[in-house]
Amino acid sequence: MAILKVEGGYPLSGNVKIAGNKNAILPMIAAALLTEEEVVLTNVPDIVDVAIMLDIAREQGARIERDGDRLVIHAINIISGEISQKLCTQIRTSVLFVAPLLHRCGHVQIYPPGGDVIGRRRLDTHFYGLEKLGATIEIERTYTFDLKDGFKGSDLFFDEASVTATEHILMAAAVAEGHTIMRNVASEPHVQDLAKLLNSMGANISGIGTNQLTIEGVSSLHGTEHRVCSDHIEAASFLAIAAATGGSITVEGIEKSHYWMARRVFATLGVELDLQHDKIYLPPNQKLKVQRDFGGAMPRIDDGPWPQFPSDMMSCMIVLATQVEGTVLFFEKMFESRLYFVDKLIAMGANAVVCDAHRVVVSGKSDLRPMNLVSPDISTSIDDLIGAELFTLTPSATPVNELEIQNADAGNGPIIGTT
Repeated sequence: MAILKVEGGYPLSGNVKIAGNKNAILPMIAAALLTEEEVVLTNVPDIVDVAIMLDIAREQGARIERDGDRLVIHAINIISGEISQKLCTQIRTSVLFVAPLLHRCGHVQIYPPGGDVIGRRRLDTHFYGLEKLGATIEIERTYTFDLKDGFKGSDLFFDEASVTATEHILMAAAVAEGHTIMRNVASEPHVQDLAKLLNSMGANISGIGTNQLTIEGVSSLHGTEHRVCSDHIEAASFLAIAAATGGSITVEGIEKSHYWMARRVFATLGVELDLQHDKIYLPPNQKLKVQRDFGGAMPRIDDGPWPQFPSDMMSCMIVLATQVEGTVLFFEKMFESRLYFVDKLIAMGANAVVCDAHRVVVSGKSDLRPMNLVSPDISTSIDDLIGAELFTLTPSATPVNELEIQNADAGNGPIIGTT
């Protein structure tokens, strides 16, 4: 368990270069096992989740070399298709190794994967896709997968636009015999980046960035070098902290197309962003005020599959809203437990009403006070830090110099590793 003690009350200002996207690099590590040749990845973030995924790759026989943000994976020999219970339960994306290992050795056994505590996260779409492409699955205490004659192309329709399932089944389809169509899939930036990596390895994927992917399977993939895209969730978190604390910040290393919807939501909270092709500038001394809808109606901020507003950005916007004049409704549609952290914000002094598991109304501006917090997932950990930065900004705040945040490690490791 990691503990951060934060002394709040200081505007966040300066320049920050955004790290590589966590949700892109994790499936890329698994995808590297699709080939016997070297895969070189750069702009790799130094976080606990990456270390766990690399431990799984090593357990299967891959050779790993790392120098700063440069990572080399060489899986010339796969010695096992079984992932230990210890590693499976540390991270949800352990399931992403199933398709590459089935391609390489035809048999895989894993334990139920772990992950963030933000509600039920189904594996049904993974199982549906693998079965449609030719795998057999036996679910008991462990999950056992077998593939006798390789993956076969198929026509797929996902019942939900699952990011992880899209990434997983895309890897299988890339090496399947024949033609595959994947409909109602996720199209987030990290999904697009994985597809680009696979294409650079010799795959034939079209429709990247849309909710329908068409794949002409190839018999084998080769090595490549690829730069991981930057993390738009991390960028939004820094921008939210700077805006909430009255600071000014330049976020560098971004891809402009990843922030169209985020800019709209920041604007709803009265935050002006200068969005450029490779950086975002947040000017200082902004008067934060909720921009009401036409007719004076209360605005609503809700999330959804890309290109809608990302679920992972919701919680940092809720914290920011506590420092914005006016009232706004947040509607979390994708995870039933993500808004539970708002109770802690209320205990800190936020003027918020939790309507149900999916909706919360926030009225600002509120003076926050310090307290001890336990963070169940990585997004909430970041948002606790934002709250910690705020609590000494106003004279009415309790005169305590530190706020303590404890992270209940749910597979993400110390929160200091990614914030």
